[in-house]
Amino acid sequence: MGKRYLKAFASGLLLVTGISAAVPAAPLMAAETAREQHRVIVLTDMEADPDDTQSLIRLLLYANEIDIRALVATTSVWRKSDIRPDSIERTINKYGEVHDTLKQHAPGYPTERHLLSLVLDGQPGYGMESVGEGQDTEGSNVIIRELEKDDDRPLWISVWGGANTLAQALHTIRETRGAGEAAEMISKLRVYTISDQDDSGIWLRREFPDLFYIVSPGDYGRSTWVAINGPKKDFDIYGTNQWLAENIQQDHGPLGAHYPDTVWGMEGDTPAFLSLIPNGLNTPDHPDWGGWGGRYELYTPGAEEIGAGDGTTGPGGVPLEPEPRPIWTDTQDTYTPWEPKSGGRAIGPGEETYTGNDMTLLRWKNDFQLDFAARMDWTVMDYEEANHPPEVVLAHDNRLTVKSGGWVSLNAFGTSDPDGDSLSYHWFEYPEAGTLDEPVELGHAVNDYDVGVRMPQVEKTETAHFIVRVTDKGEPPLSRYERVIVTIEP
Repeated sequence: MGKRYLKAFASGLLLVTGISAAVPAAPLMAAETAREQHRVIVLTDMEADPDDTQSLIRLLLYANEIDIRALVATTSVWRKSDIRPDSIERTINKYGEVHDTLKQHAPGYPTERHLLSLVLDGQPGYGMESVGEGQDTEGSNVIIRELEKDDDRPLWISVWGGANTLAQALHTIRETRGAGEAAEMISKLRVYTISDQDDSGIWLRREFPDLFYIVSPGDYGRSTWVAINGPKKDFDIYGTNQWLAENIQQDHGPLGAHYPDTVWGMEGDTPAFLSLIPNGLNTPDHPDWGGWGGRYELYTPGAEEIGAGDGTTGPGGVPLEPEPRPIWTDTQDTYTPWEPKSGGRAIGPGEETYTGNDMTLLRWKNDFQLDFAARMDWTVMDYEEANHPPEVVLAHDNRLTVKSGGWVSLNAFGTSDPDGDSLSYHWFEYPEAGTLDEPVELGHAVNDYDVGVRMPQVEKTETAHFIVRVTDKGEPPLSRYERVIVTIEP
C-alpha cells in the first residue's frame, strides 16, 4: 500500500494509519446532500443592458438549487424609467420551452407558470425620488412579506440595477414597525449590489448601519464583479464571444438562442448570485471565505480608495460619497493557476502568479463557465448524453482541531461521479480565507484524494482553510469542492 492509509469503516468511524489524525473522524459528509437552498429576490433593470438577460438565463438554469422568491423589474442610472417586467417574462417563456428536458437532469426545477408568478414591478422611477410615503410597489411589498415569514433562512437581495425598491421596503418597515421588530426583520437581509446604480445604495448604508451589504463602490473598473465581463488573464479562457457562441448560444435550443451577444461586458450581474449556488465551496454568509462570486472583507474603504470627494460622481453620474461605516467590499487574493502536466503528476503550479481583487473571482471562472455550459447542454440533451458534476464526500468532518505543529489528514474517500467518469483531485490551502500569516506547505503530492499536512507552530489560536477540488473527465469537465477548516491551537 505504500503511503496509502488503511481505511476501515465501522460504526460510521474512519480508522487511519500511516499518519496521525487531527481528531477522531466523524461520519462521512456528502457535498451534494442536505444543502439548504438560499432564498433570493432579484432586482433587475432589464433592458438597460443585454447582460441582465444573460444573467437571468444563467440564474434560471440553477433555479432547482436556489430558492427564487421574486424577480422584480427596477430602474437604474442606465434606465431611469420604463421598467421591463415583460422582458423577464419573455426569458421565462424560453425557459418554459426547455423545462421538460431540463428536469431530466435534476429534481426541483420550477415550472414556467410558477416563475411567471414571481415577476413583479419595482419602483417605476429613479433613485430616492421614487422612495417615500405612498410609493410602495409590488417589489417593495414582496421583500416585506418574505421578511415577515416564519423562515430562519436569510433573505438575499440580488441587486442588478438600482436598489431603490429595497430602500422603499426598508423605509416602510421603519415607518410602520417598532424598533425591535424592524431590527429583527432587517437582520435577515443579505444584500449584494453590483456597485451603486442609483443614489439609494449610500442612503441604505447610512440609514441602516447594521444592514449586511456587499458592494464595490466607485468606478466599475476597480470592482471585483467586473472580472466576469470578459477574458482578463491568460488562464481565463471560457469567456470569449466565440466560446459563448459555440457553447451557450448556438445549437442549444430556444434558451441558448435567447442568450444575447455581449455589448458592454458579459454577465456583469451574475456575481450577485454565484455564491448562492451550492457547490461545496460557497458559504455566502461568510464573504471573507471566498467563492464563485468573489471574496470580500468587512471594513470601511477610504474616500481615496473609491475615488470619492466633494461633488464627485461615479458611473452614470451617481453621487459618490465617502462610506459611512464598514461594508463587505473588495479585497485581494494571490493566485497561481495549476496546469495539466504531460507526464508524472497530473497537475502542477504554473509559472505565473497573479494578485488583485479580480483574482478572488477569476480563480474560479473556468469552473463556473464550464458548469454553465453543462447546464445549457441539459436543455437539449437527455440525461445519458450530458455531463453532471461529481459528488464530493469527505471521510471526516469539515471542521477539525489540531495542536500547534500537529498533522492533519485530509481525505475525500467516497467521492463519486453520477456518470461514472474518472475523477481528478486537487487539495490546496486558501490562505486568504484563514488567519495564518504564512501559507501552509502541502508539499507536491496534492492531486490525490488524501493528503497529509503538518500544521505550523502557533502562539495563538489560528484557522486554515483547505479545499479539495474534484473534477471529472466528462464533456465539459465539471468541478465540485469541499472545504475543511482546521483550527490550530497553541
